[in-house]
This record gives sequence, C-alpha cells and structure tokens, in this order.
Amino acid sequence: MRTLSPFLFTPLIGLATLLRVSSAAAVAMVPESFSEVARAAKPTVVNIFSTRTVRPQGPAGDPNDPFNEFFRRFFGEMQPQRQQSLGSGLIVSKDGYIVTNAHVVQMADQIRVKLSNREEYDAKLVGVDDKTDVALVKIAPHHELPVARLGDSETLDVGDWVVAIGNPFGFAQTVTAGIVSAKGRVIGAGPYDDFIQTDASINPGNSGGPLLNTQGEVVGINSAIISRSGGSVGIGFAIPVNTARHIIDELRQHGRVVRGWLGLSVQDVTPALAQSFGLDHPQGALVVDTDPGGPSDAAGLERGDIITEFNRTHIEESHQLPTLAANTPIGERAVMTVLRNGREKTITAVIGEQPSRRAARAQRPRNTRGWGLTVTDLSPGLMRQFNIPAGVRGAMIREIEPGSPADEAGIEAGDVIRQIDRQPVTSARTCEQALAHAGDRVLLLIQRGPYVGYEVLSR
Repeated sequence: MRTLSPFLFTPLIGLATLLRVSSAAAVAMVPESFSEVARAAKPTVVNIFSTRTVRPQGPAGDPNDPFNEFFRRFFGEMQPQRQQSLGSGLIVSKDGYIVTNAHVVQMADQIRVKLSNREEYDAKLVGVDDKTDVALVKIAPHHELPVARLGDSETLDVGDWVVAIGNPFGFAQTVTAGIVSAKGRVIGAGPYDDFIQTDASINPGNSGGPLLNTQGEVVGINSAIISRSGGSVGIGFAIPVNTARHIIDELRQHGRVVRGWLGLSVQDVTPALAQSFGLDHPQGALVVDTDPGGPSDAAGLERGDIITEFNRTHIEESHQLPTLAANTPIGERAVMTVLRNGREKTITAVIGEQPSRRAARAQRPRNTRGWGLTVTDLSPGLMRQFNIPAGVRGAMIREIEPGSPADEAGIEAGDVIRQIDRQPVTSARTCEQALAHAGDRVLLLIQRGPYVGYEVLSR
C-alpha cells in the first residue's frame, strides 16, 4: 500500500488550513444582518405622492386639428384627467429640504410628503435638474427632522454590499439589499450619465430613495431600472451621491443648476477611429465640433482633437469630459492635454457658464460605388426636413444599401457627409470623387440633425 510522503502531506495540511481560513474570512465579510442600517436610515426616508392635471387634446394631439372638432361633436368634450405618481425622498436638512428624482415631481400640481412617523405635509418644489434627474422639495415641519448621512460614492467598489429603501408600488419603507454591479454606467438618461448599477431590488416607487452602504451612509439616489416587465430584474441604477450633493446645493441656493461649459461636442474613440487617428489604443474624447465664440473655440481646440486629460484627470471615455467641465467653477482655467495630428499639446480654456437649452427626394442622386450609399446635393428643403443647421455644407445621404459598409457603420439616410479623410465636402460630386479615390478605409465627418460625429467605413 502506498503512503504519502511527509513532505507531500505537510503542504496538503497547510492548503486545507488555508482554505478553511479563507472560507471563514469570506463568511465574515458577508453581513449577518442589515437591520442596523435600516433602523438608522428609515426615519430619513419619506414617501412622495405627486399629482398633475393632464388636459387631453383629442386623438390627433393638436387642439387645432379639424378632426378634434369632429371627435368633440360626437363624443363630447374630453375632461382633464389627474395623474398620480409614487416616489420616495430623502431628508437632507432638519428644516425640511428633501431630495428626490425630477421625474417624480416635475410638472406636478400638488406634492404630498409622508414621513416615517406618518406625519403628512404639502411640499413646495424648490428646483429641478432634469439633466441628472435630481429635484429638491421643501416642507414646513412642526419639529426638527432626522437627516440622512451622505457618504462618498467614490469609495464604492464593484461587489460592495448596498441597501435600498423606498416606496415600491406603495409599500412604504421597503428595504432590499444587493451589491454594486458596476460603476460609471451610461444608460442614455442625460448628458451627465454616471450611474451606479446595483442588483438590489428597485421597483416603481423606489425612485428618489437612498442607496446606502453598510455604514448606513447614502451613496446614491435610486433613479431608474431596466426591465421588460416593469418590475425589478436585478438591474437598477442610482445617481452617485457625490453628483447629487452638488445638485442639491445648487438647487437650494439658486433654484437651478449653474454648470461649467466648454462649448464643444465630443464622442468616444472607437478602435477603428483610434487607428484612423494614429492611436495605439482607444482613449480620450474626440472633438467633433466647437461652438463659435465658446470657451473651446477661444482656446484653440479644433475638430479632430482628442482630449486625453482634463485638469490632471485622465479621460478614457468621452462621457467623463462634460461632467468634469460641468463641475468646474465658472471662470476657472481648465488645462487639457490634447492629441492633434499625432502630437501631444497642452491647451488651456476658461470655463464659461452653460447657456440655456435652445431649443424629400434628391434631384441628382449619385451612387458612391463600393460603399453602399447614394448622395445628393443639399437644398434648403432637405435641410429643413432633416433639421440640419444653417451654414452646414456637404452631401446628403439619400439611400443606404443593406449589408454595405455604410449600413454596417450605422450611417442613415438623411445624414450629411461634411468631411472625407479630414477634407471638406462641398457637394454630391465632390463626395463621389473623394470616395472613389479612397482606399479600403475612410474617415467621415457626419452631421445628423443638430449633432456631429465621426464614422469609419471599411470595405
């Protein structure tokens, strides 16, 4: 019978001991209960009930549409309807300031707040920031209120335990737990997307409630879910408290958010774009346009520049830049590292204040053989139809061939080709000629409505 050598047996004993210790350490990291976190935080969480009046305009949607008169004659005048929504909120001051989501209270005729002790108050809307989905309301309580402890969302790591408290489907003070699934998520909710993703159960009614760490500190404001059914499937999103803290202060002081502004449009650098611009890997924010007279234009930034650093913060993806600029005080200098034509340079811009939001068939189609798109000359009618800003020059795409390089790149009919390999396009003819002489890869500057971006075609 074979026996184990003592030299083999000793390491095996050590490994078994190590496994037991590791398992014990892992178990120790799992909280036995979240009861202390819930008990401390619940008094700071409120239920919010908002009501707004919706005035129907008839089936056509336009009150001046003749069909609406027909509808009223046979079916009578449609009466205004009251819509109610449920949400949650978080007490951030002893005298009654409460943070919630903008979509919970925006356009509301009446806002009602219910505290954890069942006291109810009418609330006044202080301000809304729809770009981050943060709102601030105010009640006049009869006594000092408990205040939530705001933490630091930057200290969160993927895999950390988190707790959500809210009013899902009207079930007040519901507590759920999960982990941080991801950070820095961009979900298309606004220009400053930077969400914490969690698998803690979040449902309709949780909006505006807190996401807490295991120390009971607020690290996020629950805002959105992704679900086909409307209920939680373990993909929820919270606004980082570091973002919300700045918004709360701005709304409280000004009733609106004053943001820094660079005056440019940027996009991500894809692997194909990185190759076209001579980068060894995708990084930075690619400048696709600058506002005339804006801070970036005055500083000398140009279309095609790639911003890789902003005030010593490395830019890996383009969505980082608008947030960094927005959080920079107006009048402060922003030092940016820029790659231009393969060379690194430093550009300094003075941050400005973000301005308020401002609010057919071609006659001579030309087929650009091999690329799968047909272009035509721009006309005033086409520019109005496709919302192309005045002054834009180029060639409009009329048709896209399915399965072609243009189709695979996501280019659409109605897009305008403004540049080909960094050279301007002035007409359908110049576009056709440039594409005919291009190699197997071509860099296009595309105008889609009011937006501009780069695309790479490969064949």
